Amino acid sequence: MMRTRPLKVALLGCGVVGSEVVRIMTTHADDLAARIGAPVELAGIAVRRPGRVRAGVDPSLVTTDAAGLASRPDIDVVVEVIGGIEPARALITSAFEHGASVVTANKALLAEDGSTLHETAEKHGGDLFFEAAVAAAIPLVRPLRESLAGDKVNRVLGIVNGTTNFILDRMDSSGAGYSEALDEATALGYAEADPTADVEGFDAAAKAAILAGIAFHTRVRLDDVHREGLTDVTAADIASAKRMGCTVKLLAICERAADGRSVTARVHPAMIPLSHPLASVREAYNAVFVESDAAGQLMFYGPGAGGAPTASAVLGDLVAACRNKLNGARGPGESAYAQLPVSPMGEVVTRYHISLDVADKPGVLAQVATIFAEHGVSIDTVRQQGKDGDAWLVVVTHRAPDAALSATVEALRRLDTVRGVASIMRVEGE
Repeated sequence: MMRTRPLKVALLGCGVVGSEVVRIMTTHADDLAARIGAPVELAGIAVRRPGRVRAGVDPSLVTTDAAGLASRPDIDVVVEVIGGIEPARALITSAFEHGASVVTANKALLAEDGSTLHETAEKHGGDLFFEAAVAAAIPLVRPLRESLAGDKVNRVLGIVNGTTNFILDRMDSSGAGYSEALDEATALGYAEADPTADVEGFDAAAKAAILAGIAFHTRVRLDDVHREGLTDVTAADIASAKRMGCTVKLLAICERAADGRSVTARVHPAMIPLSHPLASVREAYNAVFVESDAAGQLMFYGPGAGGAPTASAVLGDLVAACRNKLNGARGPGESAYAQLPVSPMGEVVTRYHISLDVADKPGVLAQVATIFAEHGVSIDTVRQQGKDGDAWLVVVTHRAPDAALSATVEALRRLDTVRGVASIMRVEGE
């Protein structure tokens, strides 16, 4: 039997995602009620600019008093789609303190201070759901928190930012340079007017922190994630990857150490073989590989951004939160029992692709090889090309600690015969 008294929902923020949340709640009200077991009533919408026209939004619900709305004692679930650290953190905290559960898409806040939010939710008996914070509509957080709760996850590897994937895809498919590809992404609405969070890897790093924390039952903050953006990726890097049978992707990689005693989390451009499933992820799509002991390899794929896809994930969490409110239950909280240390990037074992501008004369290759040997780095392949006194060496290494590889590069820079290190990129997926 369906309960007649509605569950009340407060919406904080009504931009692209918030507007879609309102639309879906309105057009699918009967279905949502049937799935939850009670009607859902949108009790208020907090915005910064109340005069802005929002199609399909009841003006009587709009308020600028976000703090007052979040703290109303009759609110069952608060949906936060404002973003940023403050005032979102204060509003979410207030919502928990006044008895509400929270659904959020705020990856930056979760990566910065997720543990405090989880603790506050538990203290006040509320739920914290955040599927929309990572990869939008792709169901990824819930499978890691619940479906794989009985398994041991060893690695999470994926493309978690649609803007950067679009840029790299265009560079690969059309031969465009970085700036040209970014301009196209901006014109199509994939990139923000200020694309820094995307192209410098901040967005992907926040998502990596969230995924690593869930996967390894360890608190991982944004500061723990090694981050490199794609602004230095050149058309020459893309062409070199093609010659190796690879493509370039900005990857988020979260790994458990082989001995199981530590974890790492990193975001950076990398070459991956065309045979790897991630190589075929095009345009602004996301895809994530999860590797675990029992389940093996799992791949999650779909649109990782956009108003409707993100709102879909928000509504999924809203249904779960409302069901729990109705039944007096709670969903999974934070699982950080493992408390594994997060190792620095220098301890990560990886491979390098290094392009060197060298003098075209005898003995140069031997000098370069000696530097690699002195730092304990084994060379996999070397390709040399030169003309009229100019020469290029492209070296691909075997796997080695990142610190050793980095030290090798610095030593190469000091060689008189090396005119410059044109590019360095890691090689993954092999």
